[in-house]
Amino acid sequence: MEFRLIDRIRELTAQPRDDVRLGIGDDAAVLAVPAGQELVVAIDTMVEGTHFLPGTAPADLGWKALAVNLSDLAAMGATPAWALLALTLPRADAPFVDGFAEGFAQLAQPHRLALVGGDTTGGPLCISVAVHGFVPPGQALTRAGAQVGDEVLVTGTLGDALAGLYALREPPHDDEHRATLRQSLIERLTRPVPRVTAGIALRGLATACVDISDGLLADLGHICSASGVGAELEAAQLPRSSALRELHGEDESLQLALSGGDNYELCFTVPPPRLADALAALAETGCPVTRIGYIVEGHDVRVRAADGNPLTVTMKGWEHFA
Repeated sequence: MEFRLIDRIRELTAQPRDDVRLGIGDDAAVLAVPAGQELVVAIDTMVEGTHFLPGTAPADLGWKALAVNLSDLAAMGATPAWALLALTLPRADAPFVDGFAEGFAQLAQPHRLALVGGDTTGGPLCISVAVHGFVPPGQALTRAGAQVGDEVLVTGTLGDALAGLYALREPPHDDEHRATLRQSLIERLTRPVPRVTAGIALRGLATACVDISDGLLADLGHICSASGVGAELEAAQLPRSSALRELHGEDESLQLALSGGDNYELCFTVPPPRLADALAALAETGCPVTRIGYIVEGHDVRVRAADGNPLTVTMKGWEHFA
């Protein structure tokens, strides 16, 4: 049964690439890194009950398991190429595998990402994906490099995914309009869109970059720590969707935007002289972007309310071992 599952995954995720010399079906893959490129590698694990709710649709799991990894490549400015998949299942479940592979392939195909190997085994539902991408030498984006005076920017909107989790955990009795809004937030949780083209566009323009998986404050804090700087944010500038504002109000939506994880947007820093070029490059990709603050001396991330006073943050970002 194990090999039938592997064959099914291979059928549903087939993606021909010249740099895959030998893919699924042997003891290991044989891959060729193109000349003049550096290899960027990332891995993430999703565990049922920790990273997703029991009963989550298999296709959504397939999509998200890949999306969270592609988001890491995006934060590095890398072009996706290959993936490995380790899938632990409570039982040999062909319908689950079909749905999972379908969702995985839906996201892999637009990026020409090839699944080149992996493993299946029995146990509590757990999914690990490793991705590989390419970047020209010396052009990878990192968390280190932000300088005092740089602008802080984010793509997309913030806080929607955590609000989507709330919606799944506490199904309401809504009218049709509010139910539609809630569904849009749930989709931000279950089907995040990694900002791959935006990350590539930021090569040579951003001084630092991180994807927002644990919450804006936590992840911008990683940039500050790696760069030896602090940051000051303007609460009024944080981009929030109309659905988030309408369902959660001004104050709560602000807290969700600051601390809610699973956004998989990019937070990055740009020196003022490069700002116009960065905004133009992102506009060409169709990716929305918002200036939310600037880099300062120090080591903390501070938030100013609309009245100029410090804003009290009442929510914590994601902690893996809390």
